[in-house]
Amino acid sequence: MSGDDLEAVVGLVHELAAYEREPESCRLTVEQLRAALSGPSPAVFGHVAEVDGVVAGYALWFLSFSTWEGVRGIWLEDLYVTPAHRGQGLGRALLAELAAICAERGYPRLEWSVLDWNAPAIGFYRSLGAVPREEWTTFRLTGDALGALSHPTSPAACADRATPPTTPASAR
Repeated sequence: MSGDDLEAVVGLVHELAAYEREPESCRLTVEQLRAALSGPSPAVFGHVAEVDGVVAGYALWFLSFSTWEGVRGIWLEDLYVTPAHRGQGLGRALLAELAAICAERGYPRLEWSVLDWNAPAIGFYRSLGAVPREEWTTFRLTGDALGALSHPTSPAACADRATPPTTPASAR
């Protein structure tokens, strides 16, 4: 992604957050995205779809790992195409690019989440042959709950905390 692409993608990420009814939750900046995409071990990878030289959609993804299959896969964090450019094959092209990366690298999975109420996206994904993982529920720890778990203050919380494994003296 070029510098101009980064600005456009950050704008579209904020647009996606508004579409998903959580604009106040989106804090991404160009600097953060640039840092995440660069360096020897990028945290995220990205692709853009352009129409007449203007970014009209994007896909941001990172590598996942399947303990059951013992190999990596792709987790698609965001796929977004502007409303004015939907139905033109841009979303399909972005997903096809990720599928090609999976095939090239031997990754058996391309996975993502979709909001339950996003019927157009669900219909689109199903039309490609994607199937929902309805038996799974996504959980998330953030804010105070994450802080409380990482730094428990009560003796009861400390008693329930896992302790790191120790090596017996005889094994040293």
